[in-house]
Amino acid sequence: MINNVFYLLANVGVPSISMNPIGLVVAIFLFGLVFASIVFCIWMLVDCLKNEPSEGNDKIVWLLVILLLQGLGALIYFFVRRPERIKRFGR
Repeated sequence: MINNVFYLLANVGVPSISMNPIGLVVAIFLFGLVFASIVFCIWMLVDCLKNEPSEGNDKIVWLLVILLLQGLGALIYFFVRRPERIKRFGR
């Protein structure tokens, strides 16, 4: 019985660490995409904190949108609010 357990443990298929070239390219691409998304979210958070006017609750609402929706929230802020704010307040 114990010999069977050791036999099973010794012969369990362990996934190989080596990847084919296409898998490696896809993994590097996805890592780059995730890294760029994180950097973009941080950039939009800093932009909102520094440049968004503090009148009303606009700053808090946009911070919540960016934080809760992450990449999608940062894109919404970048394309919807940021151009309007630059046009209106010049920064």
